[in-house]
Amino acid sequence: MLSYWETQSLLNYDYIIIGSGIVGLSTAISLKEENDKHRVVVMERDILPTGASTKNAGFACIGSLTEILDDIKTMGKETSVELVKTRLQGLKLLRERLGDANIGYKENGSYEVISDREIHALDHLKEVNDLLRPIFNGKDAFTLCPHELLNQTGFNENYVRHLIQNNFEGEINTGKMMSSLISHANRMGVEILSNCKVEKFEDLGGEKGAQVSVFNQTLGHDVTFRCKKLAICTNAFTGSLIPNIDVIPGRGQVVVTEPIPNLKFKGIYHFDEGYYYFRVIDDRILFGGGRNLDFEKEKTSQFQFNQKIQDKLLYYLSNLILGVKQEDIKIAQRWVGIMAFGKDKKPIIEYHSPNIVLGVRMGGMGVAIGSLVGQKVASLCLINNRPSL
Repeated sequence: MLSYWETQSLLNYDYIIIGSGIVGLSTAISLKEENDKHRVVVMERDILPTGASTKNAGFACIGSLTEILDDIKTMGKETSVELVKTRLQGLKLLRERLGDANIGYKENGSYEVISDREIHALDHLKEVNDLLRPIFNGKDAFTLCPHELLNQTGFNENYVRHLIQNNFEGEINTGKMMSSLISHANRMGVEILSNCKVEKFEDLGGEKGAQVSVFNQTLGHDVTFRCKKLAICTNAFTGSLIPNIDVIPGRGQVVVTEPIPNLKFKGIYHFDEGYYYFRVIDDRILFGGGRNLDFEKEKTSQFQFNQKIQDKLLYYLSNLILGVKQEDIKIAQRWVGIMAFGKDKKPIIEYHSPNIVLGVRMGGMGVAIGSLVGQKVASLCLINNRPSL
């Protein structure tokens, strides 16, 4: 039971984007940058983009030394360098588009914690710097920090042997970043529909475009929206729309402490090949990760805590970072975010069919690459749809 006005004016778009996270909003913005007359709508199944975009740790990262070494071993030098380049370009686009102040971007230092288990990585420091130097304008990506800096942190010296500084990473305020991205999209005329869960979609072929169906609870039946091109930007939740796609959910556990006075360190930190990460935010420690402790259980899109990992986070807070008893650590908040992984670390940016484009599987690097992925998705959507001059 739809009105004439609804069918004429509210259900037809040039472009429909499913998913209002970083990639979805960036796709919409890129489409409007190409032509502000495009009618663009973003459909979000929840009130907020509940996945990783609003639940990440706020690391503007390109990858740690040990992570890149592992990538080289599994994917080769050329692919690994291209991944780092993509992350660097994506962060540049995000910062230029929104402005550092609007995303809370800061460069307080980014460090990798090196234990005895990773100390072999120091032997490859020059090799990796040489490999990456061309994309960093001849500068070193990584620097071995003096022990004086390590001593100032107060970290457990029985575990932490060295700190390696990443010279091209920063931190953001995730809340500010997403709020700014939404505001920027709104200013450009992008429509965002929340609580708009797409039940199914179809490529109608040729110039007919595509359509999506959304269940209308009030009317009790599906409502069909049509568009020239459809972009699916649902990251970890893509499997619910496209079965058998190579997108595996990966859950990330995060805790934030109550304020801790007189913390001895600042900046952002990684350890264990990037599987753990922590930072200082508002005099608190945000600490997350541990997915590698229980890979199989964390291959899920369920928003639940894993007690094994939660216990490990508290253990490291107590024994590695703060040097206090676990019972003296007060946790203010806990949450989980859902990332997306696959057979390799490259995102999927491709046509699903002639009128449907995919931009999914960020590999836990959505903050870094999401803006660039959105731009590339928009470019695919625009093929054959450019206005005549």
